[in-house]
Amino acid sequence: MSSNKKKNLTPTQQSYQKLEAKYEKKRPVFKNCIRAFVIGGLICVLGQALQMMYYTFFDFTERSAGDPTVATLIFLSVLLTGFGVYDKFAQFSGAGTAVPVTGFANSVAAAAIEHRTEGYVLGVGGNIFKLAGSVIVFGTVAAFVIALIKTLFIQGGF
Repeated sequence: MSSNKKKNLTPTQQSYQKLEAKYEKKRPVFKNCIRAFVIGGLICVLGQALQMMYYTFFDFTERSAGDPTVATLIFLSVLLTGFGVYDKFAQFSGAGTAVPVTGFANSVAAAAIEHRTEGYVLGVGGNIFKLAGSVIVFGTVAAFVIALIKTLFIQGGF
């Protein structure tokens, strides 16, 4: 809590804050970081293995094998979300599953599953990008800004 908010607390509230801090469970931050790193890395290793499989056994080049790789990872994520496995896996690994494309697919599929009882249009259609919408908006804005900077400064616009 910021120091300005602490100043506005009554003595009873301040004593409650101290009591709460005493009994609050300490988060294993280092352990959570290691889990996220390992699980996120394993998802990336799986993606790399899929990509190698696509250009080794199928008629893809190394450059074009990325598209079916991403599609496969998205399909697996949505399938595991539908069966309820991905959420348990994500709970264990934390941010490790949120960063790759599988986390984005999970957020879209989970919102669709949660709101399916409200109907396809108002339920699924209206809520499917509730969580993922902000990622799309800020990703698009960031891509635009980076492209603008690259165009103006790196490619000799100025």
